Amino acid sequence: MNLISKIFFPTPVFAQSPWSGTCVKDGVATIQGFGCVFQNIAQVIVYFAGIVFFFMFIKGGFEYLTSGGDPKKTAKATSTLTMSIVGLVGVIISFLIIKFIQNFTNVDVTNFVIPQ
Repeated sequence: MNLISKIFFPTPVFAQSPWSGTCVKDGVATIQGFGCVFQNIAQVIVYFAGIVFFFMFIKGGFEYLTSGGDPKKTAKATSTLTMSIVGLVGVIISFLIIKFIQNFTNVDVTNFVIPQ
């Protein structure tokens, strides 16, 4: 499922439904629940970074189009576009570094698990 479909057609979330699996045992939260929370936070951060990139890129493009040839406005718009791309590249590089560590050490670092 891609990002666009997740934004426009989100899956329902039920706050009252209990977690299952290793996060909860007999209705009581366990220390392994931190793994579930960490995974949820990481997922939200990645989506948030993509949305911020999109809006900053649109903002920079709009500023560039409406600069009217003014060197200061053009420089500001170029800076906004550059920083949005640098942010996106930073997120992608951090993901690739994690994958490199995973392939180099044969340890699944993307799966946050607290031993029992």
